[in-house]
Amino acid sequence: MGVIVEGEFVKTKNVCFTGHRKIPSEQINDIVQRLKNIIVELINNGYTDFYAGGALGFDTIAAQTVMELKKDYPQIKLILALPCMNQTSGWNEFNKRMHECIKEIADKVVYTSYTYFNGCMQKRNRYLVDNSSICVSYLTEKKGGTAYTVKYANSKNVTVINIAENKKTDAI
Repeated sequence: MGVIVEGEFVKTKNVCFTGHRKIPSEQINDIVQRLKNIIVELINNGYTDFYAGGALGFDTIAAQTVMELKKDYPQIKLILALPCMNQTSGWNEFNKRMHECIKEIADKVVYTSYTYFNGCMQKRNRYLVDNSSICVSYLTEKKGGTAYTVKYANSKNVTVINIAENKKTDAI
């Protein structure tokens, strides 16, 4: 995970993901390919730790992509930063099983809160950004949790790469 230097966490080679839960099905293959290309480029530049938030949609796609790439790049790690122990409450059985499989394969699982409360998702999102120097996003809307996270990343001078635009962005 990083190196401790004088009490501060060095996050120079860590990447987090943030994105919408709903992704148009006709765009998924293109998004997965863009994501894979970006992750491989980051790995080739020394990035090793990849943080995903465990939500449905883009978070799941990102976690699955990192897990797939671990076959060719065994040095990389998938860290799940989950908002609470009961995150999957209300999910259907298929999505719950997929989430459990990802948790089992992840190199590390961190819960930012024990149980759900109003604001626990934002707490998780800040944790993702605070532990990363790059934020790979799928952002198509200027409101909601993903927009909040990208704005937070920008305020913390974390580089944002928006898969939806396939380019780096400084602001939304």
